[in-house]
Amino acid sequence: MDTAKSLILCTVLAACLGIAAAAWSQGTATNYGGADGSGTMGGACGYDNLYNAGYGVLNAALSQTLFNDGASCGQCYLITCDGSRPGGQNCKPGNSITVSATNLCPPNYGLPNGGWCGPGRPHFDMSQPAFENIGVYQAGIIPVLYQQVQCKRSGGVRFSIAGSSYFLLVNIQNLGGSGSVGAAWVKGDKTGWIQMSRNWGANWQALAGLVGQGLSFAVTSTGGQYIQFPNVAPAWWQFGQTFTNNNLNFAY
Repeated sequence: MDTAKSLILCTVLAACLGIAAAAWSQGTATNYGGADGSGTMGGACGYDNLYNAGYGVLNAALSQTLFNDGASCGQCYLITCDGSRPGGQNCKPGNSITVSATNLCPPNYGLPNGGWCGPGRPHFDMSQPAFENIGVYQAGIIPVLYQQVQCKRSGGVRFSIAGSSYFLLVNIQNLGGSGSVGAAWVKGDKTGWIQMSRNWGANWQALAGLVGQGLSFAVTSTGGQYIQFPNVAPAWWQFGQTFTNNNLNFAY
């Protein structure tokens, strides 16, 4: 009986290890933004100050194939240097780091095949502080293994409001769980729920005049979790302000 249980346990463990191993994908990584990561602020997700938006300095710009036209903004990736491939001598063995996707690393068509961030290439242009956790800075580029993982955030989801009298543009930030927005809605004090659409990066738009109305939001994460955020912004909100609903956030 004990032998049978041991065999079953070993089989299950082997299957789990196989699944875990299969979750890793091969890619490459470079770095940018300087030793303090200040050069990574802003970016194609529209987060502006990454500290205020909840992401900090452990971030990365994703190549076109990973960025997915902004749908990956806010996602988290566990990255480790791959010592088994060419360039692996520049790894820091046993180390890994989790980064948030906050920017796009665009193709450079002045280089063959668009360079490291060219079409079809999974590449992370990491902040220098993040990169130096797993590789030697002087190497410039290292081979990596990566997988998307659950994001752990501090505080609630944040809504940064821009636009005009007849156009609302909301940057949705600091998502936990899957980290990224799959769908979004806004509701004014005098309206029903209005479906929003992605404008660019993590910016979602509604073609509606909502100035002077309190705003509620609803978001579905790319992990499939739906949350309503009632009464996020009071009627006196102004463009350029950011609001949050306490600690309400996503688990997946």
